[in-house]
Amino acid sequence: MTAARHGAAAVLFWAAGLAGAAAPDYAEVAAILRARCVMCHSGEAAPLGLRLDSLDGLTAGSRNGPVVRADDAAGSELLRRIRGDSLPRMPMTGPPWLNDPEVAVIEAWIAAGMPAADPAATAAVATAPRPGPGEKVSYADVAPIFATRCAKCHTDNGLMGAPPEGFRLTSYPATLSAAERVRVVPGVPGASELLRRIRGLSRPRMPFDGPPWLDEDEIALIERWIADGARNAKGEEAPIPVGARLRFEGTLTGRWAIDGTPISVGADTRIDKRPRLGDRVEVRGVVATDGSILATRLRRR
Repeated sequence: MTAARHGAAAVLFWAAGLAGAAAPDYAEVAAILRARCVMCHSGEAAPLGLRLDSLDGLTAGSRNGPVVRADDAAGSELLRRIRGDSLPRMPMTGPPWLNDPEVAVIEAWIAAGMPAADPAATAAVATAPRPGPGEKVSYADVAPIFATRCAKCHTDNGLMGAPPEGFRLTSYPATLSAAERVRVVPGVPGASELLRRIRGLSRPRMPFDGPPWLDEDEIALIERWIADGARNAKGEEAPIPVGARLRFEGTLTGRWAIDGTPISVGADTRIDKRPRLGDRVEVRGVVATDGSILATRLRRR
């Protein structure tokens, strides 16, 4: 049996098992939509007003009408888009697209009349527990924020085409990448451009479609994650990207500090336009072995 035929047989076997089981409820569908769709289809900026972050939003449809019809599951526009029968195929960030078992769950749910989930189960799916005081924050805690508010643009084939400035927020390695310049300095939130853009200390403020911006709890969680060492999903600290280049802007609040974050300015630092306290400045520099910032250039904006 060829690999393609073996894969098709496996999907048919899986679908047969699904047919013999209870129909999936909204909690199962919501988990798929949350992972692949709500990064774009949520909030006031949702394309065509189609919000897939709640059952009410899904059943309300878009400005063009319903996207799911219990009397015509195969013809429902939601299914047609995720299968590629209607264009553009969704999710916009694909490939990869939804796999066959995921599509089958959504189709079976629509065909079963789109049953709601148990309220307690829905709440459990919708709200992941966050670390308590004293607990270390890992990438698993902040990844859902990046997925729902940032990755719609900061991904390949995003809403703006290529990821802005080549920065992707779709995985842990991409978020910490120092290929062009580093945006997350483990242990140093104030020098991390990612956090500075989210807070509006550096411009333009992110996400680009805000307001609304991230709420204070979300921002504080991301700040804790960076301060705790930008740990991966296993809780392991990220290594300091020694020698990595960085660039950010802010307000000169001390000699030498940007919005309270100290930087090292030495004889080799190029200083342009005689910046003074309170001025907007741009800093370019590199990360030292202890995570501190060695400024190579400081200029008034």
